Amino acid sequence: MAKEIKQKTFILRIDSRRMEAIEKWAADEFRSVNGQLLYIIDQALKKSRRMQNEGGAVSPPDERGD
Repeated sequence: MAKEIKQKTFILRIDSRRMEAIEKWAADEFRSVNGQLLYIIDQALKKSRRMQNEGGAVSPPDERGD
């Protein structure tokens, strides 16, 4: 069975210029703003190898050779 992932709520303060850019980006990719932010965060965590893949393996190193 799949593990249930608990969601947490938090307040994010962001300037209007960044928010508008994220809203446009989300619309371009047919996501909600929340979904887009989760996608951006998820990609950054995987790239930095700070989050494991769903199978438990750490993401491979990036092209910098880290």
